[in-house]
Amino acid sequence: MGGLIAFEVTRSLRYQNHTPVHLFISACRAPHLPDDDFPIHDLPDANFLAELRRLNGTPEAVLTNIEIMDLLLPAIRADFALVENYRYVDEPPINCPITAFGGLQDLEISREELAAWQLQTNSTFALRLFPGDHFFLHSERSHLLQLICQQLDSL
Repeated sequence: MGGLIAFEVTRSLRYQNHTPVHLFISACRAPHLPDDDFPIHDLPDANFLAELRRLNGTPEAVLTNIEIMDLLLPAIRADFALVENYRYVDEPPINCPITAFGGLQDLEISREELAAWQLQTNSTFALRLFPGDHFFLHSERSHLLQLICQQLDSL
């Protein structure tokens, strides 16, 4: 979800004559590609929780804590609804560099879906893949931050 929001904010900023120095995207298919995934945001709680487990991004201790899930479930469902209902509108590519990050074992977003971000920029594009699944950033956080800092230092 964060990648789509960052992308749309970047597109919106150009109409105010602002251009970010770089757009970093993590584990998000390029916005112009169709999302063929079955929507899960309105599944019954048990099925929705099973999908969250399958995605491997929420600790089991959180998923099994009824009080915490009662608080978090509406927000998590809203996040999924936002992504699942996103509709891309064709516009010219943005004028800042894009780097897309992904997990080598990600079963949700493929290398090709990440590489397609290249079509969304008139500037440079880089694709960086890390060991791990859709939530590779949990295990690769320091390496990811190091690469982002290097990119920003080179500006």
